[in-house]
Amino acid sequence: MRVLLAGATGTLGTELVSQLLRADHEVLGLTRTEAGARRLAAAGVTPVVADLLDGAALLDAVRGHRADAVVHQATALTRMPLFHRDLYATDALREQGTANLLRAAAAVGARRFVTQSFFLGYGYRDHGTEPVTEDRPFAPPGHGAFEVHMKSMRANERQALGTPGIDGIALRYGLFYGPEPSTRRLMDLARSRLLPAVRPAGVVSLVHVHDAASAAVAALDRGRPGQAYNVADDEPVAFDAYVAALARAAGAPRPLRAPAWLLGATPYLHALMARTRIRLSSERAKRELGWSPAYPTLRDGSATLASRPALRRGPS
Repeated sequence: MRVLLAGATGTLGTELVSQLLRADHEVLGLTRTEAGARRLAAAGVTPVVADLLDGAALLDAVRGHRADAVVHQATALTRMPLFHRDLYATDALREQGTANLLRAAAAVGARRFVTQSFFLGYGYRDHGTEPVTEDRPFAPPGHGAFEVHMKSMRANERQALGTPGIDGIALRYGLFYGPEPSTRRLMDLARSRLLPAVRPAGVVSLVHVHDAASAAVAALDRGRPGQAYNVADDEPVAFDAYVAALARAAGAPRPLRAPAWLLGATPYLHALMARTRIRLSSERAKRELGWSPAYPTLRDGSATLASRPALRRGPS
């Protein structure tokens, strides 16, 4: 299969490139820079240089290319978001970037479209103790600072799953961890004793970047058009326990305990670490995609936290 991958030089994209090449897929990698193009070419990927938010430039860049499928893994995050403004560029990629990429999919002749979605589309709140399945709708439109993020997540899925002529699939990932920027940012904060273990703590479902990539590969082959899939490991974790695990992996002292209100100066982080409690069920992905996590718990994935990914050259 020939795959056009947006976000090919990001952490998840880098891992996905390696897995796609190992599965004998051919990859066209979208990147904004010539430096990214050189990295992709060295890895055995055909680079396509364009800004995903510039629809006309993107169509120019893909002219003459053909693909069987498109995968949208593009974000603008280079570290853990602390403030709402840290997410605005990614919000644009989820909404306008998805629209532009769908037009590019039509231009290259691709029907299958796999997009990165996110568990927080269900809402930044306490979802109770029962596992959340894909039958739970995304949070409805609302007001306040979080709505811009929610709007972009709803728009991403609505476009990917509802565009005529496109067999769209959405992967509702848990919180990414592993050798990736947000995890490294939190580990740096832990080393500086600036990452407290707050109480009361939120609860999240995690997904290792390796497992996030393998779910995308599985979705290309076996995903059901129009379907969303939760993709997370098997053991939800309280955020204070996650912080403690990151500190151990970083060789940092045990995190200080603190009341959750102390995170009020970083409202986005406060909502994630203290207010959101969600346990995802990934049974549909396991059943329909044949996917299972290589790192089913945080304990299994902790050994990878100090490593850093590198683009690997594909088969010659």
